[in-house]
Order: sequence, then C-alpha cells, then structure tokens
Amino acid sequence: MDKKDKKRVTVIDLLKAYPDGLSIQDLVDKAQLARHTVLARLHRLEGEGKIRMRQVNMAKLYYWIDEKGQGEAEQSETHKMLQIASLQEDHFKKKVVEKIPKGETKKEKSLFDAKLIKEQIQQELKSGNLKQPEIELQKQRLPISHVLSKAKEKKSEKSHDFLKINIPGFDDLLEHGIPRGNSILIAGGAGSGKTIFCLQALYNRALEGEKCLYMSFEESEEHLIEHMENFGWNPRALIKKGNLLIKRFNPFDITRSVDALLMKAKGELLIDIEPIVFPDGFHPDILALDSLTAVASAFLGREDSYRIYIEQLFRFFEQIKATSFLITETELVPKIFSTSGVEEFLADGVIVLYAIKRGNVRENAVEVLKMRGEHHQKKIVALQINENGIVVYPEQEVFGGLEGS
Repeated sequence: MDKKDKKRVTVIDLLKAYPDGLSIQDLVDKAQLARHTVLARLHRLEGEGKIRMRQVNMAKLYYWIDEKGQGEAEQSETHKMLQIASLQEDHFKKKVVEKIPKGETKKEKSLFDAKLIKEQIQQELKSGNLKQPEIELQKQRLPISHVLSKAKEKKSEKSHDFLKINIPGFDDLLEHGIPRGNSILIAGGAGSGKTIFCLQALYNRALEGEKCLYMSFEESEEHLIEHMENFGWNPRALIKKGNLLIKRFNPFDITRSVDALLMKAKGELLIDIEPIVFPDGFHPDILALDSLTAVASAFLGREDSYRIYIEQLFRFFEQIKATSFLITETELVPKIFSTSGVEEFLADGVIVLYAIKRGNVRENAVEVLKMRGEHHQKKIVALQINENGIVVYPEQEVFGGLEGS
C-alpha cells in the first residue's frame, strides 16, 4: 500500500525528517495536499500506532514513532525534561488531612465542590436578598469566583482618546465616551438643564485633575459657584487648586474683535487674532461656553459677521485641542438646534436636552443626536435633576406625545 500511495509516503517522510514534530498546516504546505487529505492520513497513521500527537501551547504537533516505540522528539534533551500526562480525576481533587473518627474512612475534598456552591446559593435565596437575575449571575460566577477576583479589566486601546464626563447614566449612551477635542452643542429650552449639565461635566473632570474653564456671558461667577454648591459640590476647592476657572465675559467685547477678524480673513491684517482670549494664560483641556445665544445677541443686524465669527471660533477650539461644550437656547422641543442653524453643522456633536410636556407636568429627557468619531445610542431617554445634580436613565426611553410650549 505504501508503494502505491506516494502521497502517504510523503507524509511519513516529512514526519521522519522533522523529529520535533509538524503541525497540520506544516504538512499541508510541505506535502502540497488538501487539508482533509492530510487529516485522513494522520488519522490512519495514528490508528496504526505509527505517530503521536502532543499539544504545544495552542498548536497540535504530530511526530513519528521509531521502531522502539518512542518518538524521536521525546529523545531530545528538551523533551526529556518535559513530561506530558493525561488529566486524571485526582488532578481535580485535593486530599485533605483530617482527624478521622474511628469507623470512618478517609474523604477527599474537591476543589470544585458543586454541593457546597449549591448550599451557598440556597442560603442566599432564603435570606431574600437576591433577585432572580442576581440568582442566575451567582450560579454562573461562584465556580469561577477565584478567577474573577484576580482578573484585571482590559482597557480599551482608545480609552485615552475619549472623555467620560461621569454624569450618572450619561456615559452609557456612548460606546467609549466623547472624543477628545470635539466641539459639542448642548441644545435645549429653558429649564432643560443645559447649565447644570455643563457645570457637572466640568466639575467631574476637574476632580480628575484636568484644566476646566466655564465661560459665562450671562450669569456671574459667584451665582454659578453657589448654584454648584446647592448640589453638594465643592467648586471653591478646585478653583483654589487651579483645575477649575469660572469667568464671566461681556458678549459685546467679542464684537470689537470681529472687524479685526474680517480684516485678517481678507489678508489686510498680518497679526493673528484669536476669537477668545483666555484669562491669565489659562489653557483649558475642557471648556464650556454659556451661551452662543448670548454671543449672537451682540451681532444683532450683523448675521454675516456672526457666521464668520462662529467659523473662526470652532476652528480656534480645534487648534487648541480643547474639548468644548457650547450651550445654545432652543425651543423646548427643538427642530433647529442653534441660533443661525449653521452651528450644528460645524459642531462635532449635538446633545439635546428636552423639557417634555405631559399634561400639566414637564419631564426632562436627553438625546445624543450627533457625535462624530463615536458610536452612540439613537434614542431619547429620561433625565432627572435631583439634589445631587443630573441623573440619566439610559434604559428608560421617552416615546411620543412630545409637546412644545
């Protein structure tokens, strides 16, 4: 048979020529045979007791057995030091030395004691502290609890490129977070929570050691600080540390630089003009501008100038690589998410806050309408403003019946 079947002889010669063994893919490549043909040859040779297989990491290696019944690979110095044994029942049991009462025999205690696990679950069930989903989770996790306790969470390779604002529930609407350097519109009507959302986001990031700037064009610094303290936050400590800066700007001061920006755009001015000058050389990682609507009011009758300024503003934020939140006033249930309609196209993201009217009651909700560079849930979910700030409920969708004022 060997003389007639030249393909099989080739497989045998290859195995004899490589004492350290060959994988299936090696044999396919070297013998120029189909994979199923190689598998059939190996299966027959293994059944005849002419080859053996050993597992090396994730690969299966096949090697020829010599006439003495030992593989050539086993005779090498490396393999003499390596002994591979089949798993036996004893490997899963640990013998415990105990004082054995007279008339009783020695017992073996299994490392994986299914009876003990069942008893633990039954005790927790009787306590009434577990709900049905937690019961199922306990059943799955108890056998591997010792592994889970030592496991480390695998961090995303992109984690440093995204920003989590740590508003409870909100980050769950995004796959990774807000891409760093993005400009985000925070759109919504009166009472929808725009200012609180931005203050809470900046406060949380300042706690993480990042430089955060809140630019107000309406409310005073002290009023905003007191507003934060009403939620139990401690902004003054972060301001003193230099991680948080709250500054009030005059929107009409901005219009004075518009003419210079226009001259620069026409090439009539050689020096660079920045649309916003940060106070005292403060270079923020994250900033909030409250609000674009107030800035637009300073350009009344000069809509074209406002659009040019807005384009320069977005370009400026992109150059300094700061993540920016830009508040804009809309209707309570908006169809346009900015003053001029152009901001939502220039922005990398749009987060909409709603004040939904249901009968005589208004309910708050939030939606990530747009977020370049990040996957997000496309739904409107419930939002609540409580004594600690904003809480988002990502699983509680808000359906239909949306009424404006």
